[in-house]
Amino acid sequence: MEIKNKTLLITGGTGSFGSAVLNRFLHTDHFSEIRIFSRDEKKQDDMRNLYKNDKIKYYIGDVRDFSSVEPATRGVDYIFHAAALKQVPSCEFFPMQAVKTNVEGTQNVIRASANSGVKKVICLSTDKAAYPINAMGISKAMMEKVAVAESRNHKDTVVCLTRYGNVMASRGSVIPLFIKQIKNGNPITVTDPEMTRFLMSLDEAVDLVLFAFEHGNPGDLFVNKAPAGKIGDLAQALKEMFNANNEIKIIGTRHGEKLYETLCTREEMLKAEDMGNFFRIPADNRDLNYENYFSRGNDKINFVEDYHSHNTEQQNVEGMKRLLAKLPLIRKEVFNENVLQYPD
Repeated sequence: MEIKNKTLLITGGTGSFGSAVLNRFLHTDHFSEIRIFSRDEKKQDDMRNLYKNDKIKYYIGDVRDFSSVEPATRGVDYIFHAAALKQVPSCEFFPMQAVKTNVEGTQNVIRASANSGVKKVICLSTDKAAYPINAMGISKAMMEKVAVAESRNHKDTVVCLTRYGNVMASRGSVIPLFIKQIKNGNPITVTDPEMTRFLMSLDEAVDLVLFAFEHGNPGDLFVNKAPAGKIGDLAQALKEMFNANNEIKIIGTRHGEKLYETLCTREEMLKAEDMGNFFRIPADNRDLNYENYFSRGNDKINFVEDYHSHNTEQQNVEGMKRLLAKLPLIRKEVFNENVLQYPD
């Protein structure tokens, strides 16, 4: 990146993504200060003890509370907005909590950023926002709409988005659960072995955000091209890597889950720009002239397909094992390597 000695703020910065960003930039001269904003003082204290670095500054607050967000944005050049409620079952039972954090919280971050003269805000979204069927995905889809709408109103603060699928071995993901079940000698619980999910590492998630950081125009959405695989094959791959004989138990699809995830809808693919390892989807910049919505159509959409985890590059069991072997968690648990772990 062509930046030096700037200030970066990461909302939700105590999570897996924030830790990956710290590991990428802490010992470079890109940022002279990296601010971690979150509501969990325990995780902040764990991070403080882990890194012991004066370049990191910690801010207690909640994105729902504008008065706590705004002071944290003062003097900031760039923001990675990662704070979110992202557990599907939790959001199903408490959908308004998802709205308050994912939708209203995003608006607070963007407006506080504009007030403080922040140059660019990158908002992190999820594949569940494309054709959403659960409360978490719906709230993230609304978050994207809010970010695009806000991007039109703040000329000096560029707001853009990234959308990516499951991050392998991140907190709350299925890989740590499978490993725990294997080590405890319990059955490996698979919802549907034919269910597919995109597969990307935390480092690849950071790469996507940095690509958006360098290339994003107001309202742009960036998606990385990721391989995918079946959940049943993932369980089998981990079982073989641990030389385990645990039973793989099929428990059925949980409430709010899809058979496959979509990263780009066909409506988005119609206007997507292929940028090598990424797709760039520009914002819809039509105004409130409703005639444009009804008198002009596009018949090409009938020939465009979504970009989803069933039609992207598929990994079999051996392919899964190659991807898994690159993860810090697997390198530690399987190969006994002494690698830096992201905080739990």
